[in-house]
Amino acid sequence: MNIKLVNTFDDRDLDSIYKTYQSVGWLNHNKNNIESILKNSTYVVFALHNDKVIGVGRALSDGVFNAAIYDVIVRPEYQNLKIGSRIVNDLLEQIGDVSCIHLISTSGKLDFYRKLGFSKLKTGMAIYQSEKLKIEYTE
Repeated sequence: MNIKLVNTFDDRDLDSIYKTYQSVGWLNHNKNNIESILKNSTYVVFALHNDKVIGVGRALSDGVFNAAIYDVIVRPEYQNLKIGSRIVNDLLEQIGDVSCIHLISTSGKLDFYRKLGFSKLKTGMAIYQSEKLKIEYTE
């Protein structure tokens, strides 16, 4: 299977990107806010199969001390093919040499990210505006 990674998108890709978010159950992401979060991210990567977006990842960075990776998703029918690993590794390469790369993950993905070199933090806090997300992601 030929999967290509690219680091740019245009409005023609938005429908395919939206369907990728929907495919993993991220139903609160509409096309407008997806376009906004991607355009305002420092780095983006898209996995393409036959010119269809089947995976997404994005990161924010100050370029010196900190970066954070968000929204690493792969359509269910393409999972377990190392596409997520390729997306994360592409983001790590784009981020380059900063002091710390944080990662925001969905529940149940710790082992996946540990295999890629990430460690669970001893400290870390968040404020979730959504009660549902607060219950899922905080102790």
